[in-house]
Amino acid sequence: MPFAVLLTNDAARDLNELYNYISVHDSPLKADYVLEQIEKTFSALSKFPERGVYPKELLKIGIREYRETFFKPYRIIYRVMDKNVYVLLIVDCRRDMQSLLQRRLLDA
Repeated sequence: MPFAVLLTNDAARDLNELYNYISVHDSPLKADYVLEQIEKTFSALSKFPERGVYPKELLKIGIREYRETFFKPYRIIYRVMDKNVYVLLIVDCRRDMQSLLQRRLLDA
């Protein structure tokens, strides 16, 4: 039975902002393509939620409750609980991940 993939409000906002940014700064077609690929990643997570790796920034401090998968250059950070996959963060991996993870996951 597949897992339910649920986006937190922050992750939904991340996805919306990403789509809008690509649409304005590249093209609406490219934004549609990126959205489609990220949705495929969600579909794969529903079948194989444990496939992701532990984010290296969190692993350094001993935190193993979050996982991540990629649609490069985007990182999708999530947590598996029961039969649900909670997507917490969708971000361009070229950003300052240490402070972003601190703010969004550890300070929450």
